[in-house]
Parts: sequence; C-alpha cells; structure tokens
Amino acid sequence: MTAATSSTLFSQGSTPGAYAATPRDADAVLDGLDPEQREVATSLHGAVCVLAGAGTGKTRAITHRIAYGVRAGILQPASVLAVTFTNRAAGEMRGRLRQLGAGGVQARTFHSAALRQLQYFWPKAVGGEVPRLVERKVQLVAEAAARCRVRLDRNELRDVTGEIEWSKVTQTVPEDYPAVAAKSGREAPRDAAEIGRIYATYEQLKRDRGVIDFEDVLLLTVGVLQERPDIADQVRRQYQHFVVDEYQDVSPLQQRLLDLWLGERDSLCVVGDASQTIYSFTGATPDHLLNFRTRHPRATVVKLIRDYRSTPQVVHLANGLLSQARGRAAEHRLELVSQREAGPDPAYAAYADEPAEAEGTARRIRELITPVEQGGGGIPASQIAVLYRVNAQSELYEQALADAQVPYQLRGAERFFERPEVREAGLLLRGAARGGSTDPALADADIPSQVRAVLTTRGWTPEPPAGSGAVRDRWESLAALVRLAEDFAASRPGATLSDLVAELDERAAAQHAPTVEGVTLASLHAAKGLEWDAVFLVGLTEGMMPITYAKTEQQIEEERRLLYVGVTRARRHLTLSWALSRAPGGRASRRPTRFLNGLRPGSQAVGARIPGGGGGIERGVAAPGGGGGVRRRRGPVHCRVCGRALTDAGEMKLMRCEGCPSELDEALYERLRDWRAEQAGQLGQPAYCVFTDKTLLAIAEAVPGTEPELARISGVGRRKLDRFGADVLALCAGRELPSALDDEGDGDAGGSHSGDPWQNSTEK
Repeated sequence: MTAATSSTLFSQGSTPGAYAATPRDADAVLDGLDPEQREVATSLHGAVCVLAGAGTGKTRAITHRIAYGVRAGILQPASVLAVTFTNRAAGEMRGRLRQLGAGGVQARTFHSAALRQLQYFWPKAVGGEVPRLVERKVQLVAEAAARCRVRLDRNELRDVTGEIEWSKVTQTVPEDYPAVAAKSGREAPRDAAEIGRIYATYEQLKRDRGVIDFEDVLLLTVGVLQERPDIADQVRRQYQHFVVDEYQDVSPLQQRLLDLWLGERDSLCVVGDASQTIYSFTGATPDHLLNFRTRHPRATVVKLIRDYRSTPQVVHLANGLLSQARGRAAEHRLELVSQREAGPDPAYAAYADEPAEAEGTARRIRELITPVEQGGGGIPASQIAVLYRVNAQSELYEQALADAQVPYQLRGAERFFERPEVREAGLLLRGAARGGSTDPALADADIPSQVRAVLTTRGWTPEPPAGSGAVRDRWESLAALVRLAEDFAASRPGATLSDLVAELDERAAAQHAPTVEGVTLASLHAAKGLEWDAVFLVGLTEGMMPITYAKTEQQIEEERRLLYVGVTRARRHLTLSWALSRAPGGRASRRPTRFLNGLRPGSQAVGARIPGGGGGIERGVAAPGGGGGVRRRRGPVHCRVCGRALTDAGEMKLMRCEGCPSELDEALYERLRDWRAEQAGQLGQPAYCVFTDKTLLAIAEAVPGTEPELARISGVGRRKLDRFGADVLALCAGRELPSALDDEGDGDAGGSHSGDPWQNSTEK
C-alpha cells in the first residue's frame, strides 16, 4: 500500500488537522502558551537556546515566537529564515505561521534555502546556469564502482552511497576518507581505501558531466559565501533573524553554512534535544547544541519539559529509558513531566515467533479501531502506528493487517499531493469552482456535498472498497480530501468551493497533507517528529534493538535514543513486543532488548544510574551489608543443559544458557499463559504479578512433576508455590482445571484461589 505523509497542525491539546482562528493581535499570539513557551516567544533579542523534550510543544513555541515578533513589529517577515530538516516539517511550520498571521516568513530545509541562494547568485559568482542537480546519486556511484573494477551488490551500493554522503557533510575529501572513517569509528561496508577510490571517481564523473548532488548544494553555497564577501553581505542584509529546529541533527557542513549566514551577529534561536539524536550515521551531531552556550555565553536558555503529548505512564517509561543512558548527551537529558491525565500502563508482549507477533499486533489493533459501542477502543486507524527498526520488518505486518481487514499506509512513499488521483481531483474541483456545479441540485449545497459529488465521478464512495491494493489506495486518497473538506467547512461556515481550492493549493505548496485513514507502518527513524494515540513498538529483541552492527558505546546509546523516540511517539496506548524465535517451531532463543531491563515487569537493570529528580525509576541491587529485606542468593545457578554457571538474570530464570537448546512445550506454554491471564483478571492485578513470562517459559521447558521440581525454578517462591502450585502442576500433567464458576465459594480450592487479599503482589 502506498504511503501518505500525514501531519499535525497543532499540538498541545488540539485535534490533528484542526483549524483555529488567526490571533487578533500580537498579545493574542501568546495566549495558551505555558510560562516556558512564553519565555521562548518573547525572547527576541540575542542568541536563544531552547532545550525541548519530546512532546513539549517546541514547534508551537518557535512558531509563536516568530509570529509574535512579526505581529509586534519587531521582526520583518521577509527578514526571518527558519530552517529545519524535512520538507514535511518545513511545510508544517509554514502552515502554522500562515495561521498565526505571519505568512511572509521563509521556512525551508537547509538544502532548499541553500539551493535558492545558489540559483540566485550563481550567474553573478560563477556565470551561466547552476549545474543540473542529480536527485539520485546511486546510478553514478554504481558507475564509479564499475570504473574502479569493484562489484557492489544492491545493499553495498546503498551503503557506499551513504559513506560518500557522510564524507561530504563532514567535509572529508576522498583521499582522507580512510583515516577519518577509522578515527570516527565507522564500520565501512567495504575496504576503506576502496571506498575512497570510488568516492574520488564519483566526484570526477560529476565534474565531467557538469552535474551536482544535494551535498554539493551546501558545499557550493558555502564556497560562494566564503569567496564573495559582497554576496555574503547581501544575504545577511536580507536575513536578519534565524531559527533552527532540530538543532541536534546539524552536520558540520550545515553549521558552517549557518555561521556564514549569521556573520558576526547573534540573532539566532536554536531548538533541540540531545536525547533525540538518531541520525549520527548521516553526519549529524549534538555537539553544536551542547556547545551552544560556550559559543554564545550570553545566550538565553529555556528548557521545555512539560509533556503535552503523552500520558504519565508513557512519560515514566521514557524517563526510565534515559535514566540508564550513558555519554555526554545523557548528561544533558531532560526529565519530562506529563501534563495529561493518567492512561493505561505500557503493555509488554512476548510471542513465540515473528508471525505470531504480527498477528497478535493486528488483532489488538482491530480491537482498538472497533467502535466503542461495539466494545472496542474507538480509535481512528490513522491514529495508530506500528514502528520497527528496519523497513524489512514491514512485510509481516502488512500481511497481518490485510488479513485482519485493517487499512494501513506505509510511510516513505509518494507524497500525498503528488499522487495522480489527488492531482486529478484538484483539477476537477478547480473546474467545478470556476464553472459551478454541473448538478443543479447541488447549486446551493454545502462544500462537503459538492466535493463528494465531484469525487464520486472518480471512484469515491461512502464505503471503502473491499480488499487492498491500488483501488483501495485511490479510495483512501479521495476519502482524505472529503474529510479535509468537512473540517474546512466546519471551521469557515461562509466559505465557498473556491476557498477550499485555494486552501488545497496552499497546502500542496506547503506539502501539508491531510490524514489518510489507515494504520501507519514506519521505521523508527521515519517516525521522528510524528505522534499517534496508540503505538506498537515491535521486534524489540537483542540484535534488532540494538541492531547487530551497533558495537561501540556511542552506537549502542544511539540505539537507546532511537527506542526513546519510538516510545515518545505514543500519546496514550503503548505496546512493546518481541518474538522468542523467528519462525514457527523455531528455538525460543531470543532475548528482549537490554534497554527494557529494569523497566519491563520481572526484569532487572544492571548498573543503571538512579535518575536525578522525579520521573525516574529506582532500581538496582542493595550493596553488601545494606539494610534488611534483601534476599540472599541460594548459591550459583548452573545451566541444566551444559552446566555453565549462569549470571544473566534471564538465563538464571530459565536455568539454561540462551544459546543452549531448549525443549519448550509450546502447547503447555500457551495453556499457562491463558491460565495466568484468568488468574490476573480475578485478582485485578497485572499478569506478571502471577508469574513473569520468563518463569512461564522455564516451567514450560522443565515441565515439573512435583512440588520440589517446581520450587527449583527461579521466580517460584514459597508463597507462589502455596498459592498456584497445584494449578501449575495440574497443567504440566495435562489435566483440565475447574472453571472459575466451579471454584466460586470454595475458599482456597486447589491452593490457587485464596480468599485473603493479594498481599504478596510484589514477589515476582
């Protein structure tokens, strides 16, 4: 299924895609801002550094800052340049500024702003026209490799292209690549000297053909501004004030361009969060953000920590993830404070294999999108996302969602307003607006009715077509236009179809697409900057999170930050899951990601730091000689397969090495899980309070036949043995248990339905 780029116009308690009235004056622009956001908005002189945590309304703060300055007459719209990193983010910023009455402000990506300047000044600085821009450099890299007599497969070609891009944004020339890559700790996909030769040949090919790539746009703009002070002065006269969003992702080359734009001035506002640095492989570095106060000693620094996006439960987990982080970025982490009402706890789910994980995820999504009156969650499909580490994981989820008849969209494909059906619909609506409706019955109809009538001629129907594929994709696009028309008409009662067409044109220019009704499937990297009511983080196993090739501490910490970004995409519902094996019937040898140690039920963090301030999770082991109440180990635990002494908590619970063969009785494991769910429901407690997943796995592998055998399994203490032992042994023996109705009123029947309160729930 093709993707749609959905965007949210307003955060901080508003409905995605909603319209709001333009503020009447400068003071009204400040309405609704919290104290820290207001400080950002009113700090219009000198350097300003905004340290903004996930969901804290950073875009709101900086767009209101620009709008307040413009509306108060302090800033001239044409003198402000706001730069960010994606066309979507720049489009969203332009849309917000238009709504706030500051429509003349330039909001662009670094590349877009640089290309515009290069095209304007090239005839004066160099002469002639700017060389043609090569949008896809892969073909040229492949030709360069062939000339060097190096054969690259598809994946190697992509990786070598990435190395060339990294070299250029870090201002590394071909002959220096091997040394710089080694010093930076990069694991080159091929021999570094070989990549250096391909890089040099690629640059020569471009020169021979008179073309440039996207990185050259920045390099050439930097060169023009450095070599032509008169042009640099002209640019600085044009732009008096700069705003940089996502400043933690600035590369050395982008910082150099920004320095040249600024000159000796300090009229700069930067916004970022070092804990969301996830693009270092492209040359991005948080150092510029972390060193900002060193470079600008008089800078105003504002910290945004009020999280308006996520519930306290989601924020608690996010803070817990960062509390275990290491490195310089971790030292500057922000402790978020949720401003929302409490919601459900994050859910953790272990599945036997990857297909089961995909099916279970689709099943849960089906429940969430089912209307409330039918017993479901009533959440729109467009407000649900499935996020994974690599794009190759999407196929299983596409199939599972299709089987469950759940609509979905893949992020990263064709832009919404570039789809053929959307462009065709725009032409038809423009024609209807100019010539009037062809249906006399609709002459006085409202805007949504007119739009439905026009789009019906191109395949829109009130109900979606069955199945998936191109027909469903087309319908979803047209349905998104119908919903946009409904929202627009509700916000502007006196508007006409011509007004709607003008709005569509502006949104197309800003690349601000309406929401498509479908569950979003996306990689964690592609999800940056987005948010949903419900988020499923899937495939969270060692080797995938962190990814296998993350070896150094810096790489591991970036993987942790990537998971943090995933967690903070969720507003209310968050599910984290993993599969114990790849395929059905495979050995259950996988472990959930280490990043959840000490955070997910039944796990322990090793060497975690206790976070300062609120929002963290206390964890760790009491020091020797500490206070009472710490249970002593019963001696070393040995693998029951190979005999090796075990130290990992998960292996100790399983009583075997993760790599040793297991004889898991999967049918018993499922019976134990069903029984545990029933017990937890009766007790009104989370399932892990009965037994953790690891303990259930250990039981299903060992299949104990007696109480002493059951008691030897880690996680089965005396109280749990008394309370649940009879039931567990009966299940291991293959016997059927009496139903809850049969046990009603029997006191402590079978040792598993004690009448006293759940007073030992902390014993796991």
